[in-house]
Amino acid sequence: MSYRYGEYRDGPDPLAPPYDVRSALDRMGDAILSGSNPSHALRDLLKEGLPGAQDRRGLEELLREVRRRRRELRERGRIDGTLERARALLDKAIGQERAELFPDPSDEARLREAELAALPDDTASAIRELGAYRWRSAAAGKTFEELRDLLRREVLDSQFRGMRQSLANPDPAAMERVREMMSDLNDMLDRDARGEHTQADFEQFMSKYGDMFPESPRNLEELVDTLARRAAATQRLLASLTPAQREELDHLIEQTLQQAGLDEQMRRLGESLHARRPDLAWNTPERLSGDEPMGMSDAVSALDELADLTQLEAALRQDYPGARLDDIDEAAIRRALGRSAVDDLEALRQVERELEQQGYLLRRRGKLELTPKAVRRLGETALRRVFSSLESGRRGDHDQVDAGSAGELTGSSRPWRFGDEQPIDVVRTVINGVRRGGGGAVTLSVDDFEVAETERRTAAAVCLLVDLSYSMALRGTWAAAKQTAMALQALVASKFPQDSVQIIGFSNYARVLQPDELAGLEWDMVQGTNLHHALLIAGRHLDRHPDFEPVVLVVTDGEPTAHLRRNGSAAFEWPPTQETLELTLAEVDKMTRRRATLNVFMLADDERLKEFVNEVGRRNGGRVFSPGADRLGEYVVSDFLRARRTR
Repeated sequence: MSYRYGEYRDGPDPLAPPYDVRSALDRMGDAILSGSNPSHALRDLLKEGLPGAQDRRGLEELLREVRRRRRELRERGRIDGTLERARALLDKAIGQERAELFPDPSDEARLREAELAALPDDTASAIRELGAYRWRSAAAGKTFEELRDLLRREVLDSQFRGMRQSLANPDPAAMERVREMMSDLNDMLDRDARGEHTQADFEQFMSKYGDMFPESPRNLEELVDTLARRAAATQRLLASLTPAQREELDHLIEQTLQQAGLDEQMRRLGESLHARRPDLAWNTPERLSGDEPMGMSDAVSALDELADLTQLEAALRQDYPGARLDDIDEAAIRRALGRSAVDDLEALRQVERELEQQGYLLRRRGKLELTPKAVRRLGETALRRVFSSLESGRRGDHDQVDAGSAGELTGSSRPWRFGDEQPIDVVRTVINGVRRGGGGAVTLSVDDFEVAETERRTAAAVCLLVDLSYSMALRGTWAAAKQTAMALQALVASKFPQDSVQIIGFSNYARVLQPDELAGLEWDMVQGTNLHHALLIAGRHLDRHPDFEPVVLVVTDGEPTAHLRRNGSAAFEWPPTQETLELTLAEVDKMTRRRATLNVFMLADDERLKEFVNEVGRRNGGRVFSPGADRLGEYVVSDFLRARRTR
């Protein structure tokens, strides 16, 4: 026996390792930390494709393929090809008949010539009048029958894909079978409307007429969908013609169906399909710009595919509220782009599902949100970004996941005791092992281990006041402020768990921001910088922790332009009124009496803002920083750590 091996082509590689959704979350995190929200970040991830999966296309690439396919269809040909072909065959038959009559000097020949000359210009009307004409020329009669066969094939194949070949050489038995199929189909639809249809009825129908439906539908619903889309495409074909062409082709269709004895059955079918699928674009015109004329059946197929591609393009854009990959029709993807595109879509769907199943994403009332688990990961990412730009300290600035929370390192160590939570002093432990071993191979015993001594940390009440006003987005500083808030939240939670941190956002009003709210946070499209209200809220937080060391940090790009009235409403005025400035500075004075130092981080080079923050520094003793947006996180975190070390 011999075996041959080759590349697996029937879908995704079954032996490929599972995709790590954490990479997808990190890619989303980059967008979120740059100012995006979770919904837009996920959409951008799915558009670009999966990181590290170069063999998988993203939605953007699939969308380009769909648009390329649409252009190809639009440039394929003209949709009036059947009219042009019918007119050509009619003119040919009339020319052949006149050639036969011309040598005949009889009055009958002249009467026939007059009858031919009096035919209407409209192709459908001319064909109708020639239906009872007795052709003198055998060649003309054969051409006229060819015309009728053409119309019969085109009209029926435009409704039922695949009939053109079976009707190429029609005989009475073949047409009778078509009439029986139409009758049985309409009866089955009527029974379904009454709730009497069964799957067995459908299977019996397909056993008799399955060769007429190359799509091989599995049930009545799929059959109705196929027929309805094709019938709607036929209506769009008529709507796309000029009024004169539309009337002419409509008459040709009606006349052809009457001659075939199918007009009543087609009317019943059309009404049923329209009632079942009113959502289809039945009368929307479509323009094809090619030069080659297409037959009616080919034009209907092109318009049917164009409608598919139009819907598919809208679904792939994912730019509507509540958009999900499950909205994309897999069958439409397969028809338009093939099996490989279905595999690419399934890979994207799997990532979207895994992000939810593994507890990173949550859909609430149609809105996508990050879970606390995901927010913690993004906060750690933001913190790593900040620390990567800081100069490495001698100790204490590195990740130490096994260090417990006993306190800060003192620089000394002691022997390890059972139950100790302090970090192991690796250097001194190894030295003890070397000394005991006398210079040979190092082996460690329990007595060699030492732990780094720590001292109790002082708890701090931390308030970060972040400007959410519209100007932050206009100046391009909002993303930096958002990332800074997440980094500070992650820093306090991981290294100073005994601290109590509160992040306050302020625009026309101020509000406390919860940790799991930070990732999806967006700036407020309102007017007003109500630092007065933000300081009021921060003061209440400090008052709830009287024994904690107060740390207050303010990030803003503008002077106060709003304050809180006694009735709770916000008063906005620009330039700011004296009342706004006085009330805000009064809250600064209260912070000073609480021993809370206000450090302000200015994100704009504005003279009025400089004048205000200098007054804050004079009254409170705090410092003023003017970092660029790209270094805001570094400044805020460094200042917080400096304050913690000092206190």
